[in-house]
Amino acid sequence: MFDVNKIITALQTDPNAQRTALAGGGGLAAGFAASMLMGKKGRKMMGSAAKYGAVAAIGGLAYHAWQKSQQNKQGQAAAPTDSAPQDAAFTPAPENSAFLPAPTDEAAVDQLGKALVRAMIAAAKADGKVDAEEKDAIFARLNAMDLSAEDKAFVFDELSAPLDINAVVDAADTPEHAAEIYAASLVAIEIDTPAEQAYLQMLAARLELDADLVNEIHKAADAQTA
Repeated sequence: MFDVNKIITALQTDPNAQRTALAGGGGLAAGFAASMLMGKKGRKMMGSAAKYGAVAAIGGLAYHAWQKSQQNKQGQAAAPTDSAPQDAAFTPAPENSAFLPAPTDEAAVDQLGKALVRAMIAAAKADGKVDAEEKDAIFARLNAMDLSAEDKAFVFDELSAPLDINAVVDAADTPEHAAEIYAASLVAIEIDTPAEQAYLQMLAARLELDADLVNEIHKAADAQTA
């Protein structure tokens, strides 16, 4: 079974990756570390990812943004009992839902996990700062981690492949998964270059996400840095 949580946790707990990302180092080596929930927004999610799992944390962010967007469309303020908590992005999406499949459904869990990791890696490539030296540094770090050969191969293949937004979009088989893929991409990067901004705009359009939902996803992610 593809262990997306272990992949992200391994990168989170790698001291060299943390030092590089937190020091603001450039290049993909730092960018990819940031993409594994260690960007400005992602670092704020580390606690929830450790508690609930990375997929559940990202799913929770998308789930609560989706709920708020639906309320906006209906023109209704959420009742106090229904309103999302202040730390909504720290709350996992409900299991066995459109946002988070049941743990026993291994095929669905694998599919969603791979879709989110692929989206995060693609977002980390969006500024075009990819070279052989940076790839080698990431490969060496991942190769030393306690991950299965299958999981390492998946990450290696995704890192080695050219940026392919079509592959990211094709994984969005439902509107809910589309929202999660966008959320994962958003927390993967700092959005501090025009290329990254353009990538997210194009991704939202390709995923056919309406502007209000995109705005609510950004607001939910920004709440983690408040």
